[in-house]
Amino acid sequence: MSRSASSPLRWGILGTGMIASRFAADLGLVPDAEAHAVGSRTREGADAFGERFAIPVRHADYRSLVDDPDVDAVYVAVPHPWHHAWARAALEAGKAVLCEKPFTVNAADARELVAVARRRHLFLMEAMWNRFLPSLVRARDILDRGELGEIRTIRAGLGARMSPDPAGRLLAPELGGGALLDLGIYPVSFASFVLGRPESVRAVGTRTATGVDAQCSAVLRYADGSQALVHTTLEVDTGDCTIVAGSEGRIELRGPLYDPTSLRLLRGAGDDATVAGAWETTHRGNGLHHEAAEVGRCLREGLLESPVMPLDESVAIMETLDEIRRQIGLRYPFERG
Repeated sequence: MSRSASSPLRWGILGTGMIASRFAADLGLVPDAEAHAVGSRTREGADAFGERFAIPVRHADYRSLVDDPDVDAVYVAVPHPWHHAWARAALEAGKAVLCEKPFTVNAADARELVAVARRRHLFLMEAMWNRFLPSLVRARDILDRGELGEIRTIRAGLGARMSPDPAGRLLAPELGGGALLDLGIYPVSFASFVLGRPESVRAVGTRTATGVDAQCSAVLRYADGSQALVHTTLEVDTGDCTIVAGSEGRIELRGPLYDPTSLRLLRGAGDDATVAGAWETTHRGNGLHHEAAEVGRCLREGLLESPVMPLDESVAIMETLDEIRRQIGLRYPFERG
């Protein structure tokens, strides 16, 4: 599937929750994209969302959305236990797909989605939106230029004090709740962004009364001996600072890893360290327009996946998350096999 420069990409938004709302609002910042349709579980939900974001076509069920012949690309924004089913349905309907993170709930489902997309020669991408923010684009440039020397250590975490409501989604095993898949996906994905697939994983965690993970930490070890310490929690706000340290300097990303507020490049060590560069990392809107623009770019160029968030990496990230869950004893009741 390729797009001409004069033809806007017509998006169908599958889901009407918070992240879907942020995505719909940001589509107005993408010149060659339009929110054409929305799908909800109810007519009332579809109409309310459509009115709010001036979306002309409103579907009262998800199946009608993925089957809509006028939709070019589907943004899957339902809770993650349903990512696999609806991303697959959209692919089988011939649509390009941007699927919210985590890509799926486990690696087996991720591999199946990738196989479907490749078999049908369709575009598919995990919506790891921070990969496309100016902060991580700049970090990628610093890393690619070798300014940090040999990377040895990453420290990445994300913690927030979340609602203790046992009936809420974050604490519900049947909805894939817990810290790891909602928040921990960010530090694990960031470690992959810098160092790739780990050679080994060592994880510990604690559980909530409902059985999902309240917090967990893992050390990821790589073939060259480098390490990443990743941490996530639903219990406290950890005020995170993400660090990538190498033999020639380090990067510091301040603020939550999903949307860092500043980036610093430091050279040297200890009291002799000097700031070689400092940037504020503000952006327009909610920051989700960057990933939408990437989908449009890839489709115009005839690409079936993004080089920034490639499919094999999304699968590898899910494999790491699977191993962390295995070691802390967390399995969801809906998982197959």
